[in-house]
Amino acid sequence: MSKKQAIKAISLLWLGSLIGAGCAFLTQVILARSLGPQEFGLFASVFAMIGLLLPLAGFGVAQYWLKEFGKDGFDAIRFVKPSFKFILVNLFFVFILLLLWIALGPHDKTVQMVLLIMSVYILGQVSVELVSSKLQLEERYNALAVWQFMPHLMRLLLIFAMSLWLENLFNIEVVAYLFALVALLFVMLSIKPLLKMAHGEFHLKGHNQSTVINTQVAKPLVKDILKNAWPFGLAGVFHLIYFQSDIILVKYITGDEAAGYYNVAFTIMVAVLMFPGIVYQKFLLPKMHRWAHHDRALFYKVYRQGNVAMLMLGLLAMALIWLLSSIAIPFLFGDEYKDAVGLLIILALSSPILFVASSVGATLVTQEHMKTKVKLMGLVAIVNILLNLAFIPIYGAEGAAVATVISNLVLLIIYYLSVKAYVFSSSLSN
Repeated sequence: MSKKQAIKAISLLWLGSLIGAGCAFLTQVILARSLGPQEFGLFASVFAMIGLLLPLAGFGVAQYWLKEFGKDGFDAIRFVKPSFKFILVNLFFVFILLLLWIALGPHDKTVQMVLLIMSVYILGQVSVELVSSKLQLEERYNALAVWQFMPHLMRLLLIFAMSLWLENLFNIEVVAYLFALVALLFVMLSIKPLLKMAHGEFHLKGHNQSTVINTQVAKPLVKDILKNAWPFGLAGVFHLIYFQSDIILVKYITGDEAAGYYNVAFTIMVAVLMFPGIVYQKFLLPKMHRWAHHDRALFYKVYRQGNVAMLMLGLLAMALIWLLSSIAIPFLFGDEYKDAVGLLIILALSSPILFVASSVGATLVTQEHMKTKVKLMGLVAIVNILLNLAFIPIYGAEGAAVATVISNLVLLIIYYLSVKAYVFSSSLSN
């Protein structure tokens, strides 16, 4: 792919993700204004709990596909059908786990009902992720951009309409039903393209496409998917623990209102951190799997240049947040969310850290380094939980923000040292 084509592809993904993030952001704004800090914080904590179960359901299969197809080409189609069986087994255990938490957790009836309704959201997100991986492998960036922003757009339109129509009757149960409705729609839309992929109707880019799958290659079993996909699955779990579990801990330790303020700051940071995610997870990752095996010089070049570019962009993002946060939060969310400004100023310190971590960490997804990456993420998840438990009872939501920044810095440092030691040790010594 030429530079012009690469820029066009990234621009399309950026535009699609920008629209999606904009819709998600506006959805949060409407919810914050319609529900108020306490009920908004309650919904945010429930949404975060559901989010922690998502990587257990898909358990890294979507990311695992990128690795296997990057290595084996079209022969990796043999992993698709066993992957579906694996995900169905995962979904069964995830729903059992969720039902136990609903029954035994410290919840009132409202939270129990919202958790139960929102369980459908898990099905929708797993479906979206699998189709997204298919589109990435086919390098159909237009379709990928549309596919990924449409759920956000539909949720925005439905929530906006219902918030106006129902007015005082609009509550978190209504919101949960709307999220579930959109999820069910995308489950249905995913069935046809995924079944076609499983039967070989699939246009893989970057490899010679076989008309017949290599019969000499053993057919994988469900246990083989678990054996190979678990690092990607645990990586998703650990990422959400150190990135999003703060909201849950703030709710249970400090209260729903504090969780509402924290979620406003968190929502803005999610929008800011969207850019490195587009570049590395949606555009470069399938290519990096190929380069890691077949073009080490280009692989190292992208790594070095990416670190510098991400540092500059991350510093710019941090400066803009500091400059605009005191104006933007009251304007978008209302004066009652002014307490979120200080939280956002603290969290903004993570911008340059996580921008660079996206570049450095992407190299650890390739070849056999993913197991190293997941261990590092697990370590940071433990650090984050311990810091939150130490800081939140004393400093409240501000303590959670500080814990997040420290955890992100630890993550970047250990990523960099590991890449230097394991991924590019020979390149760095030259």
